[in-house]
Amino acid sequence: MKHRALKVRRNDPCPCGSGLKYKKCCMNRETILDAGQNRDLYYRKYNIRLKDEKDIEGIRRAGRLALRTLDLVGSHIRPGITTEEINTLVHEFTIQHGAIPAPLHYRGFPKSVCVSVNEVICHGIPGDRILKDGDIVNVDVTPILKGYYADTNMTFFVGTPGPDAKKIVAVAAQCLKKGMSMVRPGNRIGDIGWAIQIYAESQGCSVVREFVGHGVGLEFHEPPQLPHYGRKGDGILLIPGMVFTIEPMINLGRKELNVLSDNWTAVTRDGSLSAQFEQTILVTKTGFESLTPFDL
Repeated sequence: MKHRALKVRRNDPCPCGSGLKYKKCCMNRETILDAGQNRDLYYRKYNIRLKDEKDIEGIRRAGRLALRTLDLVGSHIRPGITTEEINTLVHEFTIQHGAIPAPLHYRGFPKSVCVSVNEVICHGIPGDRILKDGDIVNVDVTPILKGYYADTNMTFFVGTPGPDAKKIVAVAAQCLKKGMSMVRPGNRIGDIGWAIQIYAESQGCSVVREFVGHGVGLEFHEPPQLPHYGRKGDGILLIPGMVFTIEPMINLGRKELNVLSDNWTAVTRDGSLSAQFEQTILVTKTGFESLTPFDL
């Protein structure tokens, strides 16, 4: 007897056993793996510019400079330093190496780096704030090197951290790792946010909703946007050549925030600590490559 092939319809459960509908799982997997034929489609449909080898190498070089910048900052973090001194370090090092600090004058931002201390979630403006023993501080750098952007950040301990500081920094680092683990062709943007949210909330922490990851490389911020929360199987399909940031902002307390009167500085509404780690990620044919790699 001949066995007739069973036709799987779009809304049927996917035969791979993922639990998703076929249309949101393996239906498009073969075509997804051919990035060349999708280049025009992704630009027309989503305004996403897939990166070629020349672009990727340019972003990779900018990423190496970004990591050297963070290494320099990390070697200077100590009680008594001001956030303005961190700005000076970043600005001078970036210029000395033939690059431009992307944050400077971006939509009116007045400094070359974002420095966010304790309850500041993101977009902290460097100034006269003095770092104290036990603080945590996030430093977010984006150099433009020969026209290419790479975006990365780390949260540092200042002096000796307390238990809350240790917890939120560890959870934020693990959230980035969880999100990165979901990056491969055939998965979707929602898979990244789902993995981050599940882990953060399992640790009693919360995920900031208002600020998200984003495409990067040829501009500071490009499509697509990548929420750090969401549902598995939702969102745009990941294909090789996509470059974007994953940068979950994780609060020790509730997720709600306020933006201060400077229209930049975002702080936790309940005053709890917030931490963040960020890397620039390339989708490859077999998974992903971090273009700003550091240990988590």
